[in-house]
Amino acid sequence: MKKLVALFCIVYALSACSIVPLTGRSQLTIFTTQDLMPLVKEEYNESLTESKVLTSTEEGQEIVKVGNKMAEVVEAYLIEQGYDSLVSELDWEFNLLENEEVNAWCMPGGKVAFYTGILPFTRDETGIAVIMGHELAHAVANHSGERMSQEILMELGVGSIDLAMGQDPTLTQEILLLSIGLASNLKILSFSRKHELEADRMGLIFMAMAGYDPREAPAFWERMAEDSEEDGFDFLSTHPGPSRRIERLNSLMPEAIAIYEQSKGLK
Repeated sequence: MKKLVALFCIVYALSACSIVPLTGRSQLTIFTTQDLMPLVKEEYNESLTESKVLTSTEEGQEIVKVGNKMAEVVEAYLIEQGYDSLVSELDWEFNLLENEEVNAWCMPGGKVAFYTGILPFTRDETGIAVIMGHELAHAVANHSGERMSQEILMELGVGSIDLAMGQDPTLTQEILLLSIGLASNLKILSFSRKHELEADRMGLIFMAMAGYDPREAPAFWERMAEDSEEDGFDFLSTHPGPSRRIERLNSLMPEAIAIYEQSKGLK
């Protein structure tokens, strides 16, 4: 039986590869964004009922403004690069939730939530764009679909969301939450860190495309690093450390600044 499951996984791995926009990385994606949307809508709406939604406030509207501005630019880029089918699967939504946790997350299809706890670190519109670009990148790269594909193949040996829900709906929902970092089980944490660094790179370029100064990205992580030394964050236990992110972002800065200057008409 184990050999059959292993063979099944290999066949799917060979037949279900796609390319991440911008980075060009090959990924295993049995589940498309469209496949996951019924689960996503249920979980996202539940998140909105469990927290106080502050989207109508001034701070909440700033989240929406930055999200819509960046989503428009990102979609234009994707269409230009031939990813029209991906754009058709995206259904952006941006909300601010009252929660002291320093966090933001994005579900497949572009369902984004910022927690109020992260706002002291974003500080302004450009700071919001740092995190927004990162979260949009998770949706564009279908990181959740990739992580779910890997985990469900290993746990259930199935290559269909319908089969997964029929075989073990509770586990399937838990894997969805795990894939966006909202579950406590960290057994595929290594995938998360790889995706986080990829989202950092894509997010840096996305914010530059939208006319936000990418030099604010390492500045944001410097603020996070200062506070993490004093208080510590659970957020940092499941993500690459600030120093590593700062170093990587700075190495990508020349390309990002060139794109930023072009978007502002400075070149």
